[in-house]
Amino acid sequence: MWEQSDRFALMIVFMNLSAVLLVFVAIPLYAVPLFRQAMKTRPPTTSDLTDHVIICGYSAQDEVLRKELQAVDIPYLYVEPDPELVMELNERGLNAIMGDLESADTYRAANATHAQALVADIDDETNPTVILSANQVNPDLRTISVIKELEVETYHRYAGADDIVSTRQLLGKSLGLRAAGTYAEKLQQAIEVESDLQITGVLVEKGSDLVGQTLRESRVFDRMGVTIVGAWIGGKFVVTPDPDTVIEENTILLITGEHDDFEDLQTRKIPAHDEHEPRVVVCGFGTVGQSVVETLQAEGLQVESIDIEPKDGVDIIGDITDPETLERANVEDARAVVLSIDEDTTTIYATLILNQLAPDTEIVARAGGDDSVQKLYNAGADFVLSLSHLTGESLASLLIEESEILTPDVNFEFIRASVPTFIGQSLGELDLRNQTGCTVVAVEHNGEVLTDIGANFTIEGDDVLIVAGSKASRNRFHQLVTEMEKNDTS
Repeated sequence: MWEQSDRFALMIVFMNLSAVLLVFVAIPLYAVPLFRQAMKTRPPTTSDLTDHVIICGYSAQDEVLRKELQAVDIPYLYVEPDPELVMELNERGLNAIMGDLESADTYRAANATHAQALVADIDDETNPTVILSANQVNPDLRTISVIKELEVETYHRYAGADDIVSTRQLLGKSLGLRAAGTYAEKLQQAIEVESDLQITGVLVEKGSDLVGQTLRESRVFDRMGVTIVGAWIGGKFVVTPDPDTVIEENTILLITGEHDDFEDLQTRKIPAHDEHEPRVVVCGFGTVGQSVVETLQAEGLQVESIDIEPKDGVDIIGDITDPETLERANVEDARAVVLSIDEDTTTIYATLILNQLAPDTEIVARAGGDDSVQKLYNAGADFVLSLSHLTGESLASLLIEESEILTPDVNFEFIRASVPTFIGQSLGELDLRNQTGCTVVAVEHNGEVLTDIGANFTIEGDDVLIVAGSKASRNRFHQLVTEMEKNDTS
């Protein structure tokens, strides 16, 4: 009897010891790896970045901003409440942390005390709380708020926003200025010497052999004897682009020289406005359309507006996908038609109709989604602005001081400059782009217009420079000239 009890007790002890042993074996084999895996898959919630830009939210326009920041080595950090999105961004090699966007603790974790700026790009209601929370951590932090409705701007200013980007008004102004006059026209007007020089905008279409090549690699321009003085790439304009600039689909090149058609390269010319009256037809009279109309009127152009609903300021009531409506607006004689509605499908269909009714009229179109940009160009649009690209580039222009980003809303002009104090100096020695932001795109020299000018070109007595730049850079140019003239007389 006692022997059986002892055996039973020993068996119980053995089983307990075995269970304990199994636990110690299982923990390192299974539990620890599972714990480590859980820690690995948990999205990060802190960052030790410094001198960075905190981007609150994630969208297509924030991606445009991020790429511009990366190009000039400015650190960035996305802050998002969605753990799966944060994990996805990190897997792509992007800097992102998870956090409550309306909590000050999130901005402590994002190292806002050592950041240079914050972009609030959530929605009109949330952005003010984001700014207040961030300013609680760092009162000196520069903050930018992206808004849709102009009437909320005051409240965002009250919350502490240093800069406001109003997306719809920005888009309307940009579309309006583009329809008011192309850069090819502006450059042509700046040249006073009698010349056969042709200045043309050329759209590089999808499938062109030029796509993917750098300007240096595409020797076709040298063979044709033309010079590229500018390029529209996405939502920004580049003056005298670097030879290593890659030509993308739908890049619009501003070229000068006596050239033939580029049809063999799958490109097409942007319509000129020489024979059209100074009138623009605006299709759609919402927030963007009204901003287009106001911009065109401020530029001194005649405007005729179309909308499907009767509103104050609408000239023609009708459906823009009905050819009869467009014919009533006499689109064939307009210099441009602006499609400013927010339905991409309708915009694409209207573009197809306009190409049949008015093939020589420029079509300037708004694209809501990036995937619609290519469709609009394929349908025959001459200039397409994506809201996300325009907003992203505008945000970048506010944050990147060392390189001026020219978006369509910038007051960009070509001016004539005869500067005696420059005589005898080369363009390389003057280095006007670095000093002022302006670029010399042409020179009137001995009765000719020279556009193929490099850093070694030396300015002579009667030379007139054709200088391009924004209002701010033109002011810096005039200031430089004034200072140099003062130094010469002192």
